[in-house]
Amino acid sequence: MKTIGLLGGMSWESTQTYYRLLNENVRSALGGLHSAKVIVYSVDFAEIEALQHQGQWDETATILSAAARAVEAAGADVLLIGTNTMHKVAAQIEQSIAIPLLHIADATARVLLDAGIERVGLLGTRFTMEQAFYRERLERQGIEVLTPDASQRERVHQVIYEELCQGVIRASSKTDYLAVVESLAKRGAQGVILGCTEIGLLVQQADTRVPLFDTTHIHAEQAVVYALG
Repeated sequence: MKTIGLLGGMSWESTQTYYRLLNENVRSALGGLHSAKVIVYSVDFAEIEALQHQGQWDETATILSAAARAVEAAGADVLLIGTNTMHKVAAQIEQSIAIPLLHIADATARVLLDAGIERVGLLGTRFTMEQAFYRERLERQGIEVLTPDASQRERVHQVIYEELCQGVIRASSKTDYLAVVESLAKRGAQGVILGCTEIGLLVQQADTRVPLFDTTHIHAEQAVVYALG
């Protein structure tokens, strides 16, 4: 079994989900008392969040690249960045290490293509929904990406930072998210990507008829497949 390195803490609310899923998937595959070999480097998200909203992405890349090198030095064989948004600086992080990086958008694209999805809705932070780094990664693989309208994007972003990343789950926010999911489906989305690793804390497949693709689950599953060879 290879050792999985995880850059976490962005937020720690979803990092604990990653840790649980990695171990559950290894136990499912191997049975008994087996668990995942995982090295977690958890950053202080307040520092990262401030830099995100100031547009200082190079500074975030410097912080996360140093963390990635520490994870590699500790013995990781593969790296996960446990957040969709910070894949904006995935290339810089990847260049700073010798081990492979399992990109969350590539992992998601594989599942979408296997499911025959050609047009998909994308929920996430405002950065993930509005900037090109994530959408273009999917579009290069032939997947059309739809995003919510401006007011919906603002609401989705607000809930992530002001609620989900702080462990707050509100029924009103779930209602708002599900309305956004339905609006994307009405525009032709065959499914919706939960493109922030915290969204799965609020919305699950049982809540809607629209197929949901939870990137946290997808990323963890494919990491375990890689780790087990």
